[in-house]
Amino acid sequence: MSTMNQSSNGTDFLVEVSSLVKSFRPNASPALDQLNAGIPGSAVTGLIGPDGAGKTTLMRMLAGLLLPTSGTIRVLGFDPVSQPEEIRSRIGYMPQRFGLYEDLTVLQNLNLYAELRGVVGKERESSFERLLTLTDLKRFQSRKAGALSGGMKQKLGLACALVSKPELLLLDEPSVGVDPISRRDLWKMVQELVSDGIGVVWSTSYLDEAELCNTVILLHEGKKIFDGPPEELTDRVRDRTFQLRAEGNRRQILAEALRSPNVVDGVVQGEHVRLVVKEHASTDGIERLADDRRLRPVAPRFEDAFIDRLGGLPKEESPVVGAMPHRQHDGGAVIEAKELTKRFGHFVATDQVTFSVNRSEIFGLLGPNGAGKSTTFKMLCGLLKPSGGTARIAGIDFQRSASAARNRIGYMAQKFSLYGDLTVKQNLDFFSGVYGLSGKRRTSATDRMIHAFGLDNYLGTASGQLPLGFKQRLAMACALMHEPDVLFLDEPTSGVDPITRRQFWLHINGLVEKGVTVMVTTHFMDEAEYCDRIGLVYRGKLIALDTPDALKRSVRSPELPEPTMEETFIRIVDQFDTAVESV
Repeated sequence: MSTMNQSSNGTDFLVEVSSLVKSFRPNASPALDQLNAGIPGSAVTGLIGPDGAGKTTLMRMLAGLLLPTSGTIRVLGFDPVSQPEEIRSRIGYMPQRFGLYEDLTVLQNLNLYAELRGVVGKERESSFERLLTLTDLKRFQSRKAGALSGGMKQKLGLACALVSKPELLLLDEPSVGVDPISRRDLWKMVQELVSDGIGVVWSTSYLDEAELCNTVILLHEGKKIFDGPPEELTDRVRDRTFQLRAEGNRRQILAEALRSPNVVDGVVQGEHVRLVVKEHASTDGIERLADDRRLRPVAPRFEDAFIDRLGGLPKEESPVVGAMPHRQHDGGAVIEAKELTKRFGHFVATDQVTFSVNRSEIFGLLGPNGAGKSTTFKMLCGLLKPSGGTARIAGIDFQRSASAARNRIGYMAQKFSLYGDLTVKQNLDFFSGVYGLSGKRRTSATDRMIHAFGLDNYLGTASGQLPLGFKQRLAMACALMHEPDVLFLDEPTSGVDPITRRQFWLHINGLVEKGVTVMVTTHFMDEAEYCDRIGLVYRGKLIALDTPDALKRSVRSPELPEPTMEETFIRIVDQFDTAVESV
């Protein structure tokens, strides 16, 4: 029998690590460095940190997939090195790229994992009944996994990890690429499991999720820099978080505020700019940036404390912006969708969607997984041919002059569209050719992007081997090298840590100030605040179109006096469903 150890306050630990070190190369910094931590049962433990902090390495070691260089691990009282079989039969592990077989149905995937776990007979029947009900996949059990939406795939992945009723569940970034409604559903499922006594480790780059955890472990460069309840870290920035009213010029105000040595972090929030200042720092001079000359205190968030604990944002200006030319603001619509429709057989993915985007505007196209936003997005950038309606870029109809329209746009795909076996330099050379650059112009553009994105030390590295943050840099460099008028960003920060996301949006804000028009899809609702306007697509239709603040005002109620963007998204979708059901 295993023996659970207890913390000083009597909490049972399902996992204990002591002086844990993991090194992959002899002379390189260790991925985990002298880590000490305990993970309790009947609780959700959040595992957070920037890219490369060691989160996935720790997950794999707890699952017995990696051996420690030194130190000790006890999982459910067992040693993963000498007793791996005792552990594997009692834990569930869902890695970042969960191994679903896309040509198999939902039920066939469950059967496969049940076979691997030795779950048979009536135990299998009752397990499947419980899991299909929990995940709401019962009506989809004959659908192939490859045909599921992103949220449904994550639910199926979680079901497969739960087939054998684990005592410990390891979830590595389970909500990456998942819309707010599906994320809410995943959390409800996990909280039900915790109430049944299961211990959960949830690795995440969504810091609003970290606030929902019972305790969090913050890793940075392989070291633990915080371990405790999330509110304990949040309290460290209390009385240091403020909001400036910045109607009309919020991007310039944010850029100027971040130059102040007293400002640790800053983000756009609709018509406001949210700032975190250093401890004991003066706010003199910051008030003058606001339209109403007022610096209003606001409640701190876990994300504020996270950025502060990691030292804040770097102060240098975006070199990307300096590498791009300034465009004249000639007015008029740069992106136009008119009654845009796409049918796949009898299924209507996009249904007569109409809107336009003006120059130097950031337009967010949001929607749940499977709602039709990606289909709409792909038609607008020429990757899908519409079944009806028109898509125009700078007045050019894609159906009449596709090549001319494509030369005006840059496209950064959700999976970055990089060639993993090609080096960084080879990817840059390839995409410069795709965009029609040649000779000195091609050499100049490539050199400019290498410098702007700090890729000099990675030119000979295969892009598939790059850290996620550098993959993002390379993908953006490939999309910008021909100096496009319009930039299409399809979930560009999915899975990227908050500091890298901040830096990415500083680039985007600067590009927009130079006249670039941006259309973006994202599941990070805080990023939606950067948009000048948002179009919400659901069931193939455009169901809402307005500024972030106007959308939030539209769902205010006594029960929800100050809705977040995520709460707004969910409320608008729920209201649409209610209206449809009542017809």
